[in-house]
Amino acid sequence: MPIDIDTFETASENDLKYRGTNAERILSFLASHPDQAFTPTELAEETGVLRNSINAVLGRLEDRDLVRHRGHYWAIGDDEALAAYTATRSTARAMTDRFGPEDPDEWESVDDPANEDN
Repeated sequence: MPIDIDTFETASENDLKYRGTNAERILSFLASHPDQAFTPTELAEETGVLRNSINAVLGRLEDRDLVRHRGHYWAIGDDEALAAYTATRSTARAMTDRFGPEDPDEWESVDDPANEDN
């Protein structure tokens, strides 16, 4: 997400560090505490993810087996799912670094008959 030039000019180096997506922040925190489970409120406080966003993020992560929960507590998920996720994210970042960000407008195939002008 872009920032305004005033922020760029005046913010500290620490403030300008990439913090990751909400999902990445939650996964990183839970992975660093694999022997503990946390409430959504605790996760929001520890990760800086907005409280009104935390449940939706946790739900999406749970759908992918990246986190698990019992009652009101959440913990890091399945090792295999986490390994696959990490590998995929790493590959996607490497491809973006090498080839630049994707442009969804370029996804339409010119060979697709549905896209041909009549």
